[in-house]
Amino acid sequence: MVDGFVSYAVKKLGDFLIQEVSLRRSLRQDVMWLRKELLFMQSFLKDAEQKQVEDHTIRQWVFEINEIANDSVAILETYSLEAGEGDGDGLANRLKAAEGDGDGLASRLKACACICRKETKFSNVSKEIQSLKQRIKDISRKRETYGIRDINNVGEGPNNYRPNNQRSGLRRTTSYMDKQDQIFVGFEDVVERLLAELVKEEPRRTVISIYGMGGLGKTTLAKHLYHSPSLTGIFNARAWVCVSQQYNTIDLLKDIIKSIQGRDRETLDLLEKMTITDLEKHLQDLLKEKKYLVVVDDVWQREAWQSLERALPDSNNRSRVIITTRNADVAKRAHKRRLEEWERVKEHLWRRVKDDFIEISDILSLSYNDLPTVLKHCFLYLGIFPEDRQIKAENLMWLWMADGLIPREEERMEDVAQDFLNELIRRSLVQVVKTFWEEVTECRIHDLLRDLAIEKALEANFLDTYGPRNQSISSSCRRHTIHGQGERYLTLDFSRLNLRSATFCDQRGLELDRIKFRNMFQHLYVLYLENGYARFTLPDSIGSLYSLRYLGFTGYCDFPSSIGNLKNLLTLRADSPDRVSRLPPEIANLVNLRHLVVRYSEPLQDINKLTSLQVLRGICCDQWRDVNPIDLVNLRELSMGEIKKSYSLNNISSLKSLSTLELGCAGGESFPALEFLSSCQKLQKLGLYGIIGKLPPSNPFPNSITMMTLEYSRLMEDPMPILGMLPNLRDLQLDAAYFGEEITCSDNSFSQLEFLRLEEILHLKRWNLGTSAMPRIKGLAIYNCYNLKEIPERMKDVERLKESDCWWSVSSTFDILFRPFSE
Repeated sequence: MVDGFVSYAVKKLGDFLIQEVSLRRSLRQDVMWLRKELLFMQSFLKDAEQKQVEDHTIRQWVFEINEIANDSVAILETYSLEAGEGDGDGLANRLKAAEGDGDGLASRLKACACICRKETKFSNVSKEIQSLKQRIKDISRKRETYGIRDINNVGEGPNNYRPNNQRSGLRRTTSYMDKQDQIFVGFEDVVERLLAELVKEEPRRTVISIYGMGGLGKTTLAKHLYHSPSLTGIFNARAWVCVSQQYNTIDLLKDIIKSIQGRDRETLDLLEKMTITDLEKHLQDLLKEKKYLVVVDDVWQREAWQSLERALPDSNNRSRVIITTRNADVAKRAHKRRLEEWERVKEHLWRRVKDDFIEISDILSLSYNDLPTVLKHCFLYLGIFPEDRQIKAENLMWLWMADGLIPREEERMEDVAQDFLNELIRRSLVQVVKTFWEEVTECRIHDLLRDLAIEKALEANFLDTYGPRNQSISSSCRRHTIHGQGERYLTLDFSRLNLRSATFCDQRGLELDRIKFRNMFQHLYVLYLENGYARFTLPDSIGSLYSLRYLGFTGYCDFPSSIGNLKNLLTLRADSPDRVSRLPPEIANLVNLRHLVVRYSEPLQDINKLTSLQVLRGICCDQWRDVNPIDLVNLRELSMGEIKKSYSLNNISSLKSLSTLELGCAGGESFPALEFLSSCQKLQKLGLYGIIGKLPPSNPFPNSITMMTLEYSRLMEDPMPILGMLPNLRDLQLDAAYFGEEITCSDNSFSQLEFLRLEEILHLKRWNLGTSAMPRIKGLAIYNCYNLKEIPERMKDVERLKESDCWWSVSSTFDILFRPFSE
């Protein structure tokens, strides 16, 4: 994936050479040299990424190439923006005009000053490119010094590349915690339930998957079950096989056969002659008449389990298989225990291992080393957040995008970032805290993994942390995270720093005018400041950060007009619970802005010029009703509040890419006509928060909707006949939405519905459910429906959703974003 970053840099360098036709010859030659060298380095990258798993020098080499590629793009973007302020033609015209001007001397002086500034810009970019050239030469020398130049001949892939045999030395067949009696104190009930699962009367072969982060004790738990006296004499065939990352299916099959059949010379000779097909058939014949227990330990890949599953027959004799894995895909392939049960076990085991991080970190490092480079970067980035912080998932992904960690390919960067986060979750490196509408909204990283991320990030010069425990900072790190101590941090010498990211966490009362943006943060991609929720003033000098892609604050402010200079900005975010910010008209100059999450008070002129905008949150209907949004062709998510019945929302139908829409009424107000929704043919997620009163007789909702929330709707007629017709609706939440006493879900209605939540339907007494209604229902939650004494018989077997399992209601978000403005 680093190859994608280098490819993008090479393309940008080529575009730059084409666009800057009047580029000075020496600068053009430097850019051409830089492009040529990156192309050369690119030829090594694919093999290097595969072979970096165990070799720190190769891993660091890949990191450095990625940094150079990103820095190359940043330098050119800064130059293009600065040079655009005073292009050559403009200067020539000013000089020419000055010759015929009565006040010629003053005009000539101004023109000469412009020329001098342009010369300074030429000089600065030339120095920066010279620095890049030196770094590339250093990387080339390292490649020769460390033998990286021969990586094309080292082997055929990561599974064969094992310098010093480090991997086999680190992997254990049991976890660090071998004192079984201590591990399960307080969890005897969990162990007993698992044992009951193993001996229950279910005749089919059952697979129990134990899933969690490496080093938690999954193997020890499986071993505890495998050797339990409760299973003595129940299974007449037993086998234990450890898969690990480097597995060979033939060897695994042989190991299981030898465990069951024995290891006499005749058996060993027979097995040596068998193909993989022969071995599978032999194991099936061996087990088909036996009641067996097989433990498949440390499965990293779904394919490894699939290759063994074929050979384990289901003879309806109550055979059992236990799998341990750190990969959620493997667990889902065979998953039979409830997830929250494993979460309880995992948290217990985490507490046991925290006291000896040095040894356990070797085990945790296996999961880190298994990541491709681009995911390593995303994992290390989690080190910027303070301990135990619940992280907004979208914010994390937008930070990744802004900091150059997401490749710019044909696919949307947001979609790629979402895939990366999901992959880290699947690998148990990130924990889910909250979800809404089937997406992760908040996540966290465990303390031990955060420590690992910080350690590895500093090792790779990726990130350094400044705070009470560390008041020195690495000058070679491109990213700084500052936990408190902001005033002290700003007194450091920044002359030798070339920062890309600065995140100020847990600050209080930090004066922004103390920040010399131009001197300290010239090449900054990310500026994020947690400064309480106080009002602050953003100085004009913020407009000099031409490379800035992410600007985020907690609090509210008056944005200066100079913010319109930040042409590379992707995200502008100001989180405030009850105050508003002021945005200048120059916001319309931010042609690359993708995410605007700011609660602002005055109409934003020319918002239709923000054609790259994908997420717009915080806008109020007063500011939207006069907008012609037809040019907002990329807008996918719109959240709007303070809606009144007298307004028209018809212009929303012009948003042809809209997939998520959340609308909230002003206090006591009701929605205007909703028929416009039928024109939103790509709309998938809809939240309506406020009085509707009565749904139109003709269904106003498009068939594309998959998730819907209605809150405080005050519907007097049963909404189920209309909602039940939606062919793709999977999730439905009704919260204080209906005042009637009866709901009816007729036959063939809600054909795709999987999750239903009813909350505070206070007058509801009867629920009629047709025999063919809701055939796919998986989860049901009913809260505070006090008069509903009985639910349909078929619903009694549906899994009950706990509060944490249900959608996280965004009404609280609307209360924060759209309560009446106060200055």
